[in-house]
Amino acid sequence: MPLLLRTIAGRAVPALRGHTVSQRASVYTRPAKEKIGPVETAIGLGMFSLAILGPSGWILAHLEDYKKKE
Repeated sequence: MPLLLRTIAGRAVPALRGHTVSQRASVYTRPAKEKIGPVETAIGLGMFSLAILGPSGWILAHLEDYKKKE
């Protein structure tokens, strides 16, 4: 029974949607033009870590300030 419903839905949905524009990502499968060195890798990882962990660290460092109600 689920196979029958899946088949019916698979055929009905494109007909109900009409013509849609399909978007494709521009993915290149070639190797990089320039090699990325260890310094650039460390800087990139450091920036990502700061962007992800920075706001949560700020909140945890100022948690007592948030708890105070004046």
